[in-house]
Amino acid sequence: MPDSQTVHQYVTELASTAKAAATPLARATDEERRAAVRAMAEALRASESQVLAANAEDMRAAEAAGTSEGLLDRLLLTPERIEVMAAGLEQLANLPDPVGRVLEHRTIDCGLDLTRVSVPLGLVAMVYEARPNVTADAAGICIRTGNACILRGGSLAQCSCVAIARVLADAVAACGLPREAVTIIETTDREATGVLMGLRGIVDVLIPRGGAGLIERCVREASVPVIETGTGNCHVYVHESADFAKARAIVMNAKTQRVGVCNACESLLVDESVAAAFLPEMLAELDAAGVTVHGDETTRQLADIINFVDATVEDWGREYLALEISVKCVSGIDEAIAHINRYGTHHSEAIIAEDAEACERFLSEVDAAAVYANASTRFTDGGEFGLGAEIGISTQKLHARGPFAAEALTTYKYVVRGTGQVRP
Repeated sequence: MPDSQTVHQYVTELASTAKAAATPLARATDEERRAAVRAMAEALRASESQVLAANAEDMRAAEAAGTSEGLLDRLLLTPERIEVMAAGLEQLANLPDPVGRVLEHRTIDCGLDLTRVSVPLGLVAMVYEARPNVTADAAGICIRTGNACILRGGSLAQCSCVAIARVLADAVAACGLPREAVTIIETTDREATGVLMGLRGIVDVLIPRGGAGLIERCVREASVPVIETGTGNCHVYVHESADFAKARAIVMNAKTQRVGVCNACESLLVDESVAAAFLPEMLAELDAAGVTVHGDETTRQLADIINFVDATVEDWGREYLALEISVKCVSGIDEAIAHINRYGTHHSEAIIAEDAEACERFLSEVDAAAVYANASTRFTDGGEFGLGAEIGISTQKLHARGPFAAEALTTYKYVVRGTGQVRP
């Protein structure tokens, strides 16, 4: 940021320039946008060493600051994770064009030819925390959909995000599209986020991606439209009909594969009728993996483990993002569904059961963006759902819900063709 500018001037100027880039980008053909996204993927691979060097700088600073293991895991980049980012961009490039789709076509009574067609949103702002991969996901989805983007990464990931954004912007420019279509705010001043949220008339939509505090702030303070991506207090419910081996494998995957992600299991519910048969071995597996169990009274009586603490009411709604889990025994499916709908964050919820009727009831009555029968919550992901790179997982109910990508970053307009009609 130039010394002569205030934070407000700096962010406003960046956003205005990015907004201007949205117009020529919206005119680009499907093939031009595909080519740009493929070029972004190749540029990421070619720049792996410099991106990893920038990430190492972020990691050193984060470790020195005592950052939690869950956040360090989100922050870390490896050659494998960079390849996943690049592959996601390529998958995105290969998807059908989300722009220019005819959503409806009919002739109305007066003879007017009416077509509803998908179009870009314009300028998309992303505010996110220690997630450098979001930089590539967001930029790729925006370019594919003809939208410009302005990115505001968290201070923990600043070096990584800036390095990735510069690589991607250069790739876009090399394809003849505006470099400013991928813009990143490079100051770490906290005021920049507030300025960005207030740029009504410049920013067309704001998407926050991070912890509850960031999301709540954006929803509360933004004067621009917000697509809310939610925190993940995800449950696995073990029904009395469950296959215990299957249940243990799913719980361990959902809890321990990656603890710092929003689709990890944070809460385990078990039917009281099978608690004595199921929980001792399940708790032993969690304990061996270093997971601290926050359990209710029934769980405590069955727990012969080291890492156990008595649960409080606050634990039922907590997103730990760590090797911790709440465990509660319930009287049956009625209590399980009621508990999830009260304490869940409407993200991802799973039932483990061999009873088909119980599964269907759970899938129907649980209020969440993704509901599972006999599978890990870790599958709630744009790549896993075949969407390519995702821009977030929405827990709201309007416009976008669950993992969302290209299609959710379009709106539509009515194109009306006449032969001289006037309204009587």
